[in-house]
Amino acid sequence: MKFRPCIDIHNGKVKQIVGSSLQDKGDFAEENFVSSMDADSYASLYRRDRLFGGHMILLNSKDSIYYKKDVKQAKKGLLAFPGGLQIGGGITAEDAAAFIEAGASHVIVTSYVFQDGKIHYGNLERISEAVGRKHLVLDLSCRKKEDGYYIVTDRWQKFTEEKMSGEMLDKLALWCDEFLVHGVDVEGKSTGIEKEVLELLARWNKIPIVYAGGIHSLEDIQEIDHIGKGRIDFTVGSALDLFGGDISYSFLCEAYGFRQ
Repeated sequence: MKFRPCIDIHNGKVKQIVGSSLQDKGDFAEENFVSSMDADSYASLYRRDRLFGGHMILLNSKDSIYYKKDVKQAKKGLLAFPGGLQIGGGITAEDAAAFIEAGASHVIVTSYVFQDGKIHYGNLERISEAVGRKHLVLDLSCRKKEDGYYIVTDRWQKFTEEKMSGEMLDKLALWCDEFLVHGVDVEGKSTGIEKEVLELLARWNKIPIVYAGGIHSLEDIQEIDHIGKGRIDFTVGSALDLFGGDISYSFLCEAYGFRQ
């Protein structure tokens, strides 16, 4: 189990937000932390500490007046740590290769692949061909309904018909290098992890998986280690001291650093 760092960008700034609060209307999000530093400062830190495989997410829609500012921030981060960060947020087959050329190790997609409530295999094939399977991460952000967890798209605002299951993971794993799984209901709330999601992922466990959402203590991290049998990597956002929280970044680097 390894610590994967993150950089979230919203309205042109590095932030930590409450995931379930994100709205395209008015480019609104409930903020936990707004950094005075740019993305390249965090990327340089991760590069110094040799923390590979972190993700950088653009949280505004492509229609937003802030999206170009998000991309500008992100490219500064990619330039500061070439080959060290993955990037996601509105990416399609048309622009995916450009982000790889700008220094991303992988592109991360959700909404481009999950359209009209279902897996769009045509788009999945197109983006996989555009960058290659080894450069593609599928973000399976999910929220709970009565009978389980379902993939959500459009910056976590829309439910799909696709339920998290081993069968779905089997199908999608043929096309990508990793899964990134956000527990959206707890994302940014530092209220504890989505144990049911982690249990499902641990039972499957066929390609690398990174879990994000709700981590607020070292006990949560230990629980991820226990549930995931040491095979599920993790991201800490709002609870990390880099973003105003209490969990020590230096400790996570030392204890769980994902170094190559």
